[in-house]
This record gives sequence, structure tokens and C-alpha cells, in this order.
Amino acid sequence: MTDTLSLRRSFPAAATLSRWHAPDGWEHRRFDWAARAPRGRLLFQTGRADVIEKYLEVFAHLVGRGWSVTAFDWRGQGGSGRLLADRHVGHGGNFSGLVEDLRAFWTVWRAEDSAGELPHVLLGHSMGGHLALRAVVEGAVDPHALILVAPMLGLRLPTGALLGAGIIRLMNALGRAERGIWQAKQGPGHHTRQRNLTHDVERFEDEGYWYAQQPDLALGPPSWGWLAAALRSIRALARDPRLDQVSVRSLMLIAEADRLVDPKAATAIAARIGARVERFGPEAAHELLREIDPVRLRALAAIDAFLDGVAA
Repeated sequence: MTDTLSLRRSFPAAATLSRWHAPDGWEHRRFDWAARAPRGRLLFQTGRADVIEKYLEVFAHLVGRGWSVTAFDWRGQGGSGRLLADRHVGHGGNFSGLVEDLRAFWTVWRAEDSAGELPHVLLGHSMGGHLALRAVVEGAVDPHALILVAPMLGLRLPTGALLGAGIIRLMNALGRAERGIWQAKQGPGHHTRQRNLTHDVERFEDEGYWYAQQPDLALGPPSWGWLAAALRSIRALARDPRLDQVSVRSLMLIAEADRLVDPKAATAIAARIGARVERFGPEAAHELLREIDPVRLRALAAIDAFLDGVAA
């Protein structure tokens, strides 16, 4: 595992970081890494509080397989403009704005392939998976194929769904929408957070390495407003009749022991969109692409096989 440490903790010489501005002028950080002889183009969108740097190892794999990779940090996190004066709190009062950012970026990104001969694939992890699927359902994007990795199609709330939703509504009604759901010193401990995300301690610590290099990239707890917006968006997507009409070729990777998102909700929606499903058991936590090698390599193999079919 340590032989990939330099790959995970150094920025690839062939890749670039740039700035993209949404139609309303909001600044986003963009990443591009072109394959030498591309078989296709892939837009990779991360989860809540994620940053591009966490997935450099995955990007290297995809580029090595002939896929030119692009990504951008979501509005309000990573190297993109933040939404609150307290940069540490992950806010977002309405997921529709994030879908519109994806719509606008997708239009620009697709137009960059002037020949239009390559397949364009959208891959979303966790919150990024939710937003990717919602964008497909709403006609905001038109990928040739869709990959959803541990998608946030339901939340695993510590207090249970009903009580948790009630607490979230109450905290928003009390005017705490822009406050973090915990104070930094009171949140999940290092070990608990690592256990929720990955069994691979070394890969988990990659995140801390990058935050030490660039402290402004770090993001802490979600706000009560973000949680309320997430629940609204999840409910709206599940009830959208257009979901059953999705015909995009799809692959969904599901961690059955996921502590953060609901695997049962993901399974139900996978059936509705006709997605090919790859399931992982107790050996896998939420970040399937940053897990221990037996899990990570199996996840990548499933993605590779799927993309081979798309490229063909």
C-alpha cells in the first residue's frame, strides 16, 4: 500500500487546476487530467466535505485506463467559494443550486469536445452521486453512462429516520440553519470518523496530509440547514416519476454496512433505474474507492468492466 503513497500525496505533473465561474459568478476550483489516447471523458464529482486531492489515486487509475478525468469542488467546499462566514461549517440551503452548477459546468465541459466522438461519463460519490442522479432525472445532464458510488439516496441518522428528521426540523425552526450540527471539539472522534469512511488507516490519513498543506480546503460539520436540504432533495428525488423513466446505462456500487448513507434506499432506486449493482459487505465502509485494497480493487474492476462496455 505504501508504494502508492507518493501517488496519493503529490499532485500529478500532467494535471491542472483552474477556476470556473458559474453563471452567477460563483468561483469553483476545477481539475483536469487528460489521457494520452483517450477512450472517453469522465466527470468525477465527490461527496460532502470532499476535495479533489482525496481521489488522485483513483484519477491516476482512470487516466491509465484511457479516460480523461475532470472534477470540480462543489460550491461551498474544497477550493470553491464558501457559503458562510464560518468556513468550517458545510452549509447549503437548497440542493437545486448545486444541480444548476452541475448543469452549467456540464454544458461547458461537453462543448470542449468539439468533435463529439468520445463517450461522456458522469461518476458521483455519496452526495455527488445523489446530485448526479438528480441532474440526470431533471435533464440537466445527458451522460452516455452514469456511475454512482455509495450514493446518498437516503441518510443513516444516529437517532433513526423519524426522530432525526424531527430534530432537524426543530433546529431549523429555532433559527440554527447556519450552525454546524456539532462543535469541532465535540464531533465524531478521529477513530469513529475513520471507521465510518474506510478501514484503510493510511488512506484515511491522506486527507489530513492535504489539509496540513492547504488548511483552507478543510471543511467541518454540516449545518442544520444542509441536513434539511439533503432530506428534502432525497425525498423529492425518490418521489419524482421521471426517476422510473431513466434509460442511461448505469452502475451502482453499494456498501451494505455503510454507516452514513442508506444502502436499502440505494438498492430500491437502483432497481427503478435498471442499474447494474455491485454490492460490498462488512469489509467495506462508505468510501469504497479509498478502502483497503481487496475492496478498492474490486470496486475499480467493476468500474473498469462497465467503462469498457461504454467505450466499446
